Amino acid sequence: HHLRGLLYEAAAVILTRSSTDSTLRTWGLQLRQRIGFKRAAVAVARKLAVIMHTMLKTGELFNPNAGAAA
Repeated sequence: HHLRGLLYEAAAVILTRSSTDSTLRTWGLQLRQRIGFKRAAVAVARKLAVIMHTMLKTGELFNPNAGAAA
């Protein structure tokens, strides 16, 4: 449960405090308009988990402008 909390916190920062534009942030902010902050933060947290898992599997580096909006 600790990792889930950290992912949620990271997602909340992406949606509120981050000034860096990325496809993940843009997608999350659009989602926030439609479904609200908490549900959007959970969706962004899940997407972060999927991105990190893929990075571990493939050895790729994080690209903030990759197709995260899928």
